[in-house]
Amino acid sequence: MTECKVWRNPLNLFRGAEYNRYTWVTGREPLTYYDMNLSAQDHQTFFTCDTDHLRPADAIMQKAWRERNPQARISAAHEALELNECATAYILLAEEEATTIVEAEKLFKQALKAGEGCYRRSQQLQHHGAQYEAQHRRDTNVLVYIKRRLAMCARKLGRTREAVKMMRDLMKEFPLLSMFNIHENLLEALLELQAYADVQAVLAKYDDISLPKSATICYTAALLKARAVSDKFSPEAASRRGLSTAEMNAVEAIHRAVEFNPHVPKVSME
Repeated sequence: MTECKVWRNPLNLFRGAEYNRYTWVTGREPLTYYDMNLSAQDHQTFFTCDTDHLRPADAIMQKAWRERNPQARISAAHEALELNECATAYILLAEEEATTIVEAEKLFKQALKAGEGCYRRSQQLQHHGAQYEAQHRRDTNVLVYIKRRLAMCARKLGRTREAVKMMRDLMKEFPLLSMFNIHENLLEALLELQAYADVQAVLAKYDDISLPKSATICYTAALLKARAVSDKFSPEAASRRGLSTAEMNAVEAIHRAVEFNPHVPKVSME
């Protein structure tokens, strides 16, 4: 069997508001045990740190992110909020308890208020030792995650231009945090606005040989190259004279995308 690599999906649907909707309609679970395991690892990496046991609400949330039972996770988040305004507790509720994007956005706004306070406090102490540095790194991850999710809520609620501005501001404020793949969320929003010149500018920065490839990057590059030649393309003319350089580039980009992930065309066509 060939090696199977799972790539982080920057679309990341909301469990409560979106994945659960699929379960209600079909009676089937959209997320595999493997998916849940990967996201649990991410949650523990991004949202916890070694000093959490010193703060009661954070200690509860550290256990909550490891908890497999959804209801127990939600109960733990409520328990943490009874102690104080805990940003990661609001995140869990926004992701898993909220049944609509409107509810999720409201909870993320509360998370933002709490997250900004934690970030400011740990920023002042980050150079006082390794444990403070780890705490600040966690608080930074939490803040970036919340702002990215708020931008995604705005897009899902039809406020696409607002979402684009939020994503651009976030990428400018935290240029080194690429693990959240905010640029891919930005590409999707810009494509929705048909802002193809802006899409090209983002691609020029992120479609780089040194960066890991993704379906979003590969298929968007193929789309732009195909758009550049499709208006004037004639199969008859091409069979007589052969493909031009631009047409060859488009074909190569399509092949590269399909080789990277052959499932996208089938999903898109459906």
